[in-house]
Amino acid sequence: MNTYEEFQKRRKNLADMLGDGVAVISNADESSRNRDCDYPFRSDSYFHYLSGFPEPEAVIFIVGGNQPRSIIFCKPKDISKEIWNGYIFGPEEAAKQFLFDEAYSLEEINTIAPKILKGYLPNKNIFCIPETSPSNSAIKNNKNLQHWVEGKKVKDSYCDLSMLLDAMRCLKNENEINIMQKSADIAAKSHIFAMGMTKPGKYEYQIEGEILNQFMQNGARYPAYSSIVAGGSNACTLHYVSNDSVLKDGDLLLIDAGCELESYASDITRTYPINGKFSPPQKDIYQIVLEAQKKAINQVKPGNYFDDPHKAAVEVIIDGLIDLKILKGPRDKIIEKELYKEFFMHRTSHWLGLDVHDTGKYIDDSFDEINSKPVKFLANNVLTIEPGCYIKPNSNVPKEFWGIGIRIEDDVVVTPSGSKVLSENAPKEVKDLEDVVGSLNE
Repeated sequence: MNTYEEFQKRRKNLADMLGDGVAVISNADESSRNRDCDYPFRSDSYFHYLSGFPEPEAVIFIVGGNQPRSIIFCKPKDISKEIWNGYIFGPEEAAKQFLFDEAYSLEEINTIAPKILKGYLPNKNIFCIPETSPSNSAIKNNKNLQHWVEGKKVKDSYCDLSMLLDAMRCLKNENEINIMQKSADIAAKSHIFAMGMTKPGKYEYQIEGEILNQFMQNGARYPAYSSIVAGGSNACTLHYVSNDSVLKDGDLLLIDAGCELESYASDITRTYPINGKFSPPQKDIYQIVLEAQKKAINQVKPGNYFDDPHKAAVEVIIDGLIDLKILKGPRDKIIEKELYKEFFMHRTSHWLGLDVHDTGKYIDDSFDEINSKPVKFLANNVLTIEPGCYIKPNSNVPKEFWGIGIRIEDDVVVTPSGSKVLSENAPKEVKDLEDVVGSLNE
């Protein structure tokens, strides 16, 4: 797990990068679900990355320069509110436990924070994350402070903090990778259990329930995102989350589900036959996607470009679909005209971390926007590899392929010499899947 010393180290590293500037980072607010009920609170990822502090509405100031320091504004200690909503750290304990140099009540932010910022105008930089900071209630309720962090009042001094933090977050340290390994292990175990409980006649949401139960039974309190449990042609809808259809004998089931552990996401997709046996057309498409994924994973290594796995996957899928007479023509022409996108319309990878679609650039345009190239992999990058093939009913292809939607997704960390699949415990070979599916049903 990340220690408070690790969060403190990140704040110090950021302060060094700020020069004479000051950064403002705010936590999320609680979000109302309906009358008197809130959604479960989850900290803003940037805020969590720098603090680990778990309470809503809090605001951090990180001061650079000759006297760097980190300051937190948080809810005041209030015993009467604790009776209803649980423990509140308060400024004194927040400073002590989370290793901040200074801590104040949010009630003081209106007087103290503007004084901090005023000292950095007009010739020094104020950094914030524009899409999150202005929505924070502590900032929003102070119009003067809100103007400052939105950059409206100090346009010449305002800088986007996300550029610095994204670069930091894209490279995971050993602790982060260990957490993500544990998250992937839990998710893999949950997928296996769901496979074992699958059989015709059950509803998609019943299998989703098995997955969520296994997340919690194994130490992950929340899913990392809304689980996709898509039987049959539902799998051809990429972000299908209704999960309310009956599982039919002879169909495939696509499950895209990952858990969140210490705020870090896993992201695994498996596709398998509901009755435990692939039909020949299903197996043909599945083997194409599986081979595409293997070739893509082989491209994950330091120095390769981010789009190398995608290029490899596209070539395998095109060649396979040509062999099955689903695509026609030479591969180069199909790529040029993007004809494959009727069946494989998404990218093969995305960064993974505190967010399931984590921060980080995919294109290096730092020197030349016109001639920009994909970023190169670096050791300790973490990403997904998830090729797919989706053939909607009534497509202009042989009927035996209609309604087949397949995606295979794993979590991969770039190592100094290549890569490691964090989610390798989740079976994906045809025989292994057929052996597991339905094995836990009475």
